[in-house]
Amino acid sequence: MFNTTATICRAPGRVNLIGEHTDYNDGFVLPAAIEYSCWTAAAARKDRKVTVYSENLGKSVTADLDDLKPIQENTWVGIAWALEQAGNILSGADLYFAGEVPLGAGLSSSAAIEVSTGLALSHISRLDMERTALALLCQRAENDFVGARCGIMDQFISCHGLADRALLLDCRSLEFRMLPIPSYVTLAICNTLVRHKLGASEYNARRAECEQAVRLLRQVLPGIQALRDVTRLQLEEHRNLLSTNLYKRARHVITENERVLQAANAFQSGAIRELNQLMADSHSSLRDDYKVSCPELDLMVEIAMRQRGILGARMTGGGFGGCTINLVDTTHAEEFRHRVSAAYTSATGLHPDIYLCKASQGAEVIGEDSAIAEDGSAAKAKRGTL
Repeated sequence: MFNTTATICRAPGRVNLIGEHTDYNDGFVLPAAIEYSCWTAAAARKDRKVTVYSENLGKSVTADLDDLKPIQENTWVGIAWALEQAGNILSGADLYFAGEVPLGAGLSSSAAIEVSTGLALSHISRLDMERTALALLCQRAENDFVGARCGIMDQFISCHGLADRALLLDCRSLEFRMLPIPSYVTLAICNTLVRHKLGASEYNARRAECEQAVRLLRQVLPGIQALRDVTRLQLEEHRNLLSTNLYKRARHVITENERVLQAANAFQSGAIRELNQLMADSHSSLRDDYKVSCPELDLMVEIAMRQRGILGARMTGGGFGGCTINLVDTTHAEEFRHRVSAAYTSATGLHPDIYLCKASQGAEVIGEDSAIAEDGSAAKAKRGTL
């Protein structure tokens, strides 16, 4: 099936440094691409079939480009559907996936798959696909094909990430600015190894609550389109229009947008120590106002804050489990990993995965390899695992 010349593409996962649940409210986020990627080997076919094999899952799917339907069983070809829906004519393809982004950890393995696949399909179909356009089509695949109402952040940072840089993104205008992460800062991502089942339904519920808050506030603030347009003062003046829950959801989004912009200024000016309080306030708001944390995430943050070299700690991702993001002085990073792991295991009996990494380059075409074997050996060699 893959015994032919193939194009190799790579797209990274991401960690969000601050700015949680603001993206779908037209707000601001501050993610970084990470050193864990999805690799896609793609070989053109003469017909209009797309055959996909996942090394991680040991499963394959075949679909017809002329009959792609938005059903969850074919999520691997969702980006092909989105590209075709946008008026592009794709070549049939054999695709081989190998992913390094941990599944279910909130590090956006799905966006890494979408972007690496979209880049590969675009390359072999000779499409001149601009990166923001690719990110938007990947988001469409997630929203309309898979049925997950995600914002643009994950796909955007996977497309645009740069080594040693965080990305400040305006999720409404899609304007962005790269910000330097000092060389002495390590991104320590701590996976709690828990994922509570209510996460997906509660994520959609939070979106609905934010939209309801906007509808109610629009009675007195007719110009607003999203919570991003509401100031903290306006929220307090009109809180009587909202239930307690809606008020708290709105307060989180509004104050989180403020924290993102303050964090961006701290990175730009090199005032990294200011991030400690901003990240602590972000976690408290996610826990108390937005209600998307959980005991394991809270514990992981508490343990991290006791360690030497900690520069900031908070939950990251949608919540209800998954990971925390910690900014750690590089000289203490290994000690941090050892001590946090030991303390978390002692308290929970779970042995957490802790990833120490730097911000990485975004999606790229690596090149071509001949004779991609059925076991994907050339693709594995390309990513340094053989």
